[in-house]
Amino acid sequence: MTAPGRRSSTFTRLLRHGFTDPSAAERLLDGAELAEVRADPVLLEALGATADPDIALHGLVRLLEAQPGPTARQELLDTLIAAKPLRDRLLGVLGASEALADHLARHAGDWQALVTYEPRDLHRGVEEFEQGLAEATDPVSLRVAYRRCLLSIAARDVCGTIDVAETAAELADLATATLRAALALAEAAAPEDAARCRLAVIAMGKCGGHELNYVSDVDVIFVGEPAADSDADADETKALRAATALASHMMRICSETTVEGSIWPVDANLRPEGRNGPLVRTLSSHVAYYQRWAKTWEFQALLKARPVAGDPGLGAEYVAALQPLVWQAADRENFVPDVQKMRRRVVETIPAAEVDRQLKLGPGGLRDVEFAVQLLQLVHGRSDTSLHSGTTLDALEALAAGGYVGRTDAAQLDEAYRFLRSMEHRIQLHRLRRTHLVPEDQADLRRLGRSLGLRTDPVDGLLRAWRRHSSVVRRLHEKLFYRPLLDAVAQLAPGEARLSPEAARERMVALGYADPASALRHLEALASGVTRKSAIQRTLLPVLLGWFADSADPDAGLLNFRKVSDALGKTPWYLRLLRDEGAAAENLARVLSAGRLAPDLLMRAPEAVALLGDGAAGGLAPRGRAQLEQEVLAAVRRADGAVQAVTAARGVRRRELFRTAAADIVGSYGTEAQPVEADQGALVDLVGGAVSDLTAATLAGTLRAVVREGWGDTLPTRFAIIGMGRFGGHELGYGSDADVLFVHEPRDGVGEREAGDAANKVVAELRRLLQVPSADPPLPIDADLRPEGKSGPLVRTLKSYEAYYRRWSLAWERHALLRAEFVAGDADLGRRFTELVDPLRYPADGLGDDDAREIRRLKARMETERLPRGADPKLHAKLGPGGLSDVEWTVQLLQLRHGHEEEGLRTTGTREALAAARDAGLISAEHAGTLDEAWVLASRVRNAVMLVRGRAGDTFPTDTRELAAVGRYLGHGPGHAGDMLDEYRRTARRARTVVEELFYA
Repeated sequence: MTAPGRRSSTFTRLLRHGFTDPSAAERLLDGAELAEVRADPVLLEALGATADPDIALHGLVRLLEAQPGPTARQELLDTLIAAKPLRDRLLGVLGASEALADHLARHAGDWQALVTYEPRDLHRGVEEFEQGLAEATDPVSLRVAYRRCLLSIAARDVCGTIDVAETAAELADLATATLRAALALAEAAAPEDAARCRLAVIAMGKCGGHELNYVSDVDVIFVGEPAADSDADADETKALRAATALASHMMRICSETTVEGSIWPVDANLRPEGRNGPLVRTLSSHVAYYQRWAKTWEFQALLKARPVAGDPGLGAEYVAALQPLVWQAADRENFVPDVQKMRRRVVETIPAAEVDRQLKLGPGGLRDVEFAVQLLQLVHGRSDTSLHSGTTLDALEALAAGGYVGRTDAAQLDEAYRFLRSMEHRIQLHRLRRTHLVPEDQADLRRLGRSLGLRTDPVDGLLRAWRRHSSVVRRLHEKLFYRPLLDAVAQLAPGEARLSPEAARERMVALGYADPASALRHLEALASGVTRKSAIQRTLLPVLLGWFADSADPDAGLLNFRKVSDALGKTPWYLRLLRDEGAAAENLARVLSAGRLAPDLLMRAPEAVALLGDGAAGGLAPRGRAQLEQEVLAAVRRADGAVQAVTAARGVRRRELFRTAAADIVGSYGTEAQPVEADQGALVDLVGGAVSDLTAATLAGTLRAVVREGWGDTLPTRFAIIGMGRFGGHELGYGSDADVLFVHEPRDGVGEREAGDAANKVVAELRRLLQVPSADPPLPIDADLRPEGKSGPLVRTLKSYEAYYRRWSLAWERHALLRAEFVAGDADLGRRFTELVDPLRYPADGLGDDDAREIRRLKARMETERLPRGADPKLHAKLGPGGLSDVEWTVQLLQLRHGHEEEGLRTTGTREALAAARDAGLISAEHAGTLDEAWVLASRVRNAVMLVRGRAGDTFPTDTRELAAVGRYLGHGPGHAGDMLDEYRRTARRARTVVEELFYA
């Protein structure tokens, strides 16, 4: 007897052997069941080797208690002590799985299944499992037999007799045998149905791939045909009805809960049309569906299709008919984005609280490996049958052997996948519950770590290993796809396989290249040869290819890069710029693949690529109006004649438009050196200010050229150009017209007629020269906001404007003058015009009710009449609800009402006026933020459309690739175009609510 306060030697030994509750364990060992072996060191050593010695001992006592009599109990004890294989297997299972301990307690003789230790027992297959299930005559006895077979798999798994891949394969074979047994029971219950049809059960998912978990849905597809000796046409309907009844009964046998629980759910939702489609289809119906309607993920799912039960001939026909379609899936449009979108969708469905504990679906989890492997299989499996495996690890090995994946990467992924699957198996085995979550309880983590061989520090060791392997998966799963393609144009280590030309072509297709043959020719042209130029290109291309693939149009990026390289390749500075100035190469890749506008501008003068670098010639920051005007006027002075002068001015404009577009693209996409611009409004302001300044400088230079050509140094009349609309507000986009008014004032001694003729000639020539077809983009001039609109004269004297506005001006004209600002010509005349219109746009007595109603009426009319037919109003960035027009008219109404008394409102810019209204308390900060967000987003949409399509537009493109490019510009990754449209609708809807309250109330 142990003295009070002192621990017994047994207690100490129990602690040393890993028991966490040695007092309870000591009581169990002192019980009658274990009295004669309690002191046997063999038993304690074996218990201490289990994942959880406490539950192993408790399970053993329950099993002994459940034996039918003393003889059976003694037989179990004798065998346990004498036979090490049984001891390790039985105690290993009891220490790892409370659920199987419960089974043994209910079926006390099933421990005998673990006694056999013969070679054929070490690696069981379908035949052995069918023998184990052969005596089942109903769903209950089938469950008992299934658990007995499962017991043998678990025992060999926890003892290390079979590894994780073999365990998963045996679980799939047991599922196959179980499906066959369940179908046999269903056929026995309805022999007439069985005689009327041929039914094949096709395993999908992990069962089909021979990599099943301990607890998992078993995914299946059913194929049915009339019996071979029947009239197929007459009996097809009856045959399908019979096959459906058999399939449904088979599913219930496996899935329904009985006194012995359930086996696992049989899930047929991977069938054509999912749960909305018929449970059983004929083979021809399956083929027709996959040929016409199937989505990319459905072909991905077919990778693992395998006939497992029912009519073997029909199952073989199913696979033979559909497998060729699987290997054509990579030819589908948007194949890679579709697969990647599916993966993202899976991640997004994980509850936030579970993401960090998800072994299967979370970042760095099992699904990342499986998706990466399947993606590569689908890309290269059409031409390489060695990749036609439904098993992830076998496919990964084949990919490495074929050079599609680097051997080191494959080995690291194989190790990580095996570890993560082992974790998943042990977690599920404990209670035989379907879960992929790493437990949080310390006792569960301890048992899990010990089950994986981590005995010294099981909890911390487990978490460290899990983090390490997850990190490997996160780092490699996307790189798997890109790196071998880059290696195809780089130097490889000895013994490393290289992608074949056909494999490289397939990879280019999957990367999103619509014309892989041309893309590979571009690569060959750029990288072949032994010149220094080719050597530098071979260094640059692997990195550039990754950047192009990250864009919405890789073909255009690579083609444009070749064009620029062909144009500049012989210059000494071009490749040196890309190689040595860190930002230049990535900036160029982003610009060349972001759409049509920027590359078109660059191709007209490839030397502008120097702007993308870090050196003295580089810099993407837009230049100010004074600097631009100085350069343009200097170019005009050097030119011979007006045409040459305006060509020079338009050349400056083209270069600076490229600079602005490049800065915008780089700020929107982000680079390694420069993160994405967080303030989207700053990018809108950058573009609006730069394009407006550039337009003003171009008009100033063109005006100087026209005057010099026709009149020498002095025009008979003073002449000024007034910016209106978005031009006057410093808010021009890439595709905006320049809204202007023309004003003149005869010089002393010059008659009205002569002055008017001169002014009109200036306007006509200025507009003509700015739109003459050339290599440079035109600059459309729009004077429709002048008095009397299109019916009024193009140019007026200052006195004429004064007389008109005093007597005839309408509300819309005073409204339009809110944006009036001098931009070019005679500065004094421009100042006096501004002073003339200030009392009109900022009236001392504010805005009258009649004028307010008229403005609202005009706004409503514009919304109904000017919106293009067929356009979705909710996605129209200019005229739609919550678009530019809504925000601008709301802000301008505040300016008309309060501009006289609030100096901050006397500005032509929308955002500045909105901020001033907020500061003055005329609008709440929340409402101001809502309107500003909507205005910025709508402006960005218009800029994006112009950058991507090369022509102006106010609504989102319908072309999938163009829409994706707009999405990338707006910060949405591949496959998130729908999210972009939803975000726009939400933002515009919130803004429209504010507009309804402030403008229409």
